[in-house]
Amino acid sequence: MKLLLIDTCGRDGSLALADTAISPPVVATATLPGRSAAERLVPAVKALTAGPGLHSLDAIAVVHGPGSFTGIRVGVSAAKGLSEALNLPLIAISRLAVLAQLSPRNPQDPLDPEASPRVHALLDAGRGEFYYGEFAAAICLREALLTRDRVLAAVAAAAPATVVACELAVAETLASLAPRLVSEPTAADALPLALRRIREQSFDDPALLDANYLRRSDAELFARPQPSRTALQTTAPEIGGPKTPAR
Repeated sequence: MKLLLIDTCGRDGSLALADTAISPPVVATATLPGRSAAERLVPAVKALTAGPGLHSLDAIAVVHGPGSFTGIRVGVSAAKGLSEALNLPLIAISRLAVLAQLSPRNPQDPLDPEASPRVHALLDAGRGEFYYGEFAAAICLREALLTRDRVLAAVAAAAPATVVACELAVAETLASLAPRLVSEPTAADALPLALRRIREQSFDDPALLDANYLRRSDAELFARPQPSRTALQTTAPEIGGPKTPAR
């Protein structure tokens, strides 16, 4: 089985061509430096598949966020277009899931998600917030956009746990969690997760697939405390300016 994997969520985008009939399965890779995916993605796909050709592919996998909003849109749009044009199965994979599986596992860890040690994956979301994912036995239990304090609380609630990050700033900000710092995930790193989805015959509908932005929920956005009626009356300016005494 031949797969094309796309990841344009991070600082640099990447592509990978894999063939499960050979070992190692990753046949070729390409890097799209400096958030240049919009200009370089399509030419890079053509170059990467020039030998076997696009029609030799059996599936398309795309890392659909969270990460760079623009990068995610470019990668997801390209993957959906290729899937529909070539009539190929499409697999969307969370970047947090890819990051989590880069954390070294104990081979004796149980495969049952309920009993397996937790892995917490973290990415910088800017403005003091983090993209957070909790995983057990490679199964996603939760993904969210959290503040630093909420990350600390989430990890404390699931101890014992491993925390993994790929950005030095994240590791330094959350140093108290002793995160394991790994290399930034690439498209090739998503291959084990893509193969698992293929074995499970779990594919995404190109027409319905959306980017995984991990924005705040409406409940959080509209949960800001409202000023009291007394405060409004105290602080509201008088209409028409100060009144003059009647003569």
